[in-house]
Amino acid sequence: MNNPARFARSLLRKLLFGLVLPVAAFAADTKQNFYTAIYIPVMMVRRLADPAVRQREWETISRQLKVDKVYIESERDRMLADDQTLEDLKKFFTDHGVRVAGGITYSDNRGAQYHSFCYTNPDDRAFVQRVAELTARHFDEIILDDFFFVTTKNASDIAAKGNRTWTQFRLDLMDDVAENLLLKPARAVNPKVKITIKFPNWYEHFQGLGFDLDKESRLFDGIYTGTETRDPGLTDQFLQQYESYQILRYFENIAPGRNGGGWVDTFSNRYVDRYAEQLWDTAFAKPREITLFNWAALLQPIEPGERPWQALPTSFDLFKIMPPFRGFGAALGTPPPTMASVAGAALAQVNTFLGQLGQPIGIKSYKPHHSSGEDFLPNFLGMIGLPIDLYSTFPTDADLVLLTESAKFDPDIVAKIKTQLNDGKSVVITSGLLHALQGKGIEDIVEVEYTERRFIADGYTTGFGSGNRSGLGEDSRASGMLFPELRFYTNDAWALVSAMSDNVGFPLLLMDRYGKGVLYVWTMPDNFHHLYRLPPNVTSAFKDVLMKGFFVRIDGPSQVALFAYDNHTFIVESFLDHETDVKVSVAGGFTKLRDLVTGEVISGQEPPPANPWLRRPDEEKRMVFHVHVLPHSYLVFAAEK
Repeated sequence: MNNPARFARSLLRKLLFGLVLPVAAFAADTKQNFYTAIYIPVMMVRRLADPAVRQREWETISRQLKVDKVYIESERDRMLADDQTLEDLKKFFTDHGVRVAGGITYSDNRGAQYHSFCYTNPDDRAFVQRVAELTARHFDEIILDDFFFVTTKNASDIAAKGNRTWTQFRLDLMDDVAENLLLKPARAVNPKVKITIKFPNWYEHFQGLGFDLDKESRLFDGIYTGTETRDPGLTDQFLQQYESYQILRYFENIAPGRNGGGWVDTFSNRYVDRYAEQLWDTAFAKPREITLFNWAALLQPIEPGERPWQALPTSFDLFKIMPPFRGFGAALGTPPPTMASVAGAALAQVNTFLGQLGQPIGIKSYKPHHSSGEDFLPNFLGMIGLPIDLYSTFPTDADLVLLTESAKFDPDIVAKIKTQLNDGKSVVITSGLLHALQGKGIEDIVEVEYTERRFIADGYTTGFGSGNRSGLGEDSRASGMLFPELRFYTNDAWALVSAMSDNVGFPLLLMDRYGKGVLYVWTMPDNFHHLYRLPPNVTSAFKDVLMKGFFVRIDGPSQVALFAYDNHTFIVESFLDHETDVKVSVAGGFTKLRDLVTGEVISGQEPPPANPWLRRPDEEKRMVFHVHVLPHSYLVFAAEK
């Protein structure tokens, strides 16, 4: 530990605090900025048919967590709840002031690999409709858990598919199922029913399984967002933490005002803070509601996991929930806390300042519907401190647009790039998109070739024009990163950032002027996770371009994210296991930062003048602040003059 005295003071504070603060205090909030819901799967619904069980479990959960709403599931994996149980459970919760809605999970799972219904099988189709009608009889609001997709390739599917691709066949099939087996029958039974479809976290691959984020977001009354990222290195999806925020913003941009909220579960976390982080990052995206999956998981005991930072006053303070003297609490008859306490504490904590934040903003990026390529790259970029705002339509109002390989699915993308540049704006394209557009018109803008050669970087340099390059600091030799080699014409395009390999430079960030605007080509490493290896000075050089004109930016180590809002408030969150220092810089004449949690005011400093030989002609004047961020913690600021 770097500071033993601070360690001791922090530990003493936690010991004393944990003894006197009851768990229930964390369920209280002053102004509610979102609603909290719990999803109850059908096997638990059937268990809660016992009045004694539901009363006991409700008392346990409600003591630790403020519950506004429950989703009561009628079917999962062909298991059904009976009519009487659904009605009894509805009455129980409404009697306790909790709103109720129905839930359906159209799955046929057997073991770890997911299985769907066979939607070309008449018996399965009839069952799907029967479940929709059953649920609509009991609820005016229904949500579909995120298994409304198809995995089967049975003989009936193969025959129905014909000459279509599997992707197109499955999209057509599930659109038909949604409209004719679910929505129309449910509305015939209950004309008041509103049905929401929850889309999961693997949005890059939706189309291949029949999830139609385009049509279904318009067919259904609303959509919902799976924001569960879990541990990025533990699960089979390897989703980055930033996605818990970014995907909710993406879906909000697809269906403004109809994205019901974010959905988080407790699973696959090596330390309990990861659950809290998912809840925070979901809340940072300003959802209307946050759903906790599931009822039984919230009753599980807390497993802290490996937490080498546990003695530090991090944002998630486990000692407040689990006092060290657990025997003392037991002697007083206090039941041990469960995961409901973790959710209650995490959500109550962010609720205290969310109302002071404006609407989320970021670097506008474009991902057309049913597209893929450089999968999940925006989330990796978020983890190096770039706030990303993803859209399914080309954001023509942006002064700078970031385009990844997914944009190749727009047949008019080259024309849209040209229009943006001719209007005097900037476009950043990745090496993956450059590769995809070769021979398809990108040469009309810039003659840069994506070669089939690769190189291993052993250092990095920067520059703006002709003359000597400048090394990027003492830690500029991050080695072992594999990049594609781009070939360009000297004096036509200019390398703002280069990667070195045995004293030979290769472009990582190229610029070329076209019309009134500037096109940039950003070379991505073969493994996106290697973006985290880049020295801070290298990522800072990228931010000089991507964040020009943005009111706030952060510079420092990777795996520290920035969440920005349109009223000059922002959040800096570290996902690192150790303490770190971050440089925050703001533009627009702001001279102070006010911490929205503690009230502390920090004064800024003007940066020293840059070397005139290295200074860019469009360099921005920004006020600089140095902040210290604890492991797995966040800081919330308002920029003030």
